[in-house]
Amino acid sequence: MLNIAKTVAAAALTLMPMGAFAEDVLLSVTVKGETLTFERTALEAMPVAEFTTTTIWTEGEQTFTGVTLHDLLSELDVQDGVIKATAINDYAIEIPYADITEDAPIIAYLRNGEEMSVRDKGPLWVVYPYDTAPEFRNEVAYSRSIWQLDRIDIQE
Repeated sequence: MLNIAKTVAAAALTLMPMGAFAEDVLLSVTVKGETLTFERTALEAMPVAEFTTTTIWTEGEQTFTGVTLHDLLSELDVQDGVIKATAINDYAIEIPYADITEDAPIIAYLRNGEEMSVRDKGPLWVVYPYDTAPEFRNEVAYSRSIWQLDRIDIQE
């Protein structure tokens, strides 16, 4: 069950119908039939996660800043199920809750300290600290590294 009072701040997390203020919304999350929308400020108000890693899609080390998927789900009182993440182009992946750690993946809203444009895999990119462990350097982790993320549906 959603516990909206637990979320970061009422002003940062906004319940609104889909399409309302769509130009400001970066991420929509549907949990048990309720859709919550997050603007950049709402994501930035959550605990910040940051790491530096290489990726198979970029050159050299990249520093990613965002919110862990674990922290986002904790704010929404989600503790199990399957997370279906979908990009602007409708590419979709699924991440079982059991595969999410406290540190990975993150929903990055900055790369190297800069906002990411749609053309540059943004504005949101699900990334793992690929260089830190072998379990982040395989086809499963790579396929779940969805860029241009714009919506999540929690399937319990």
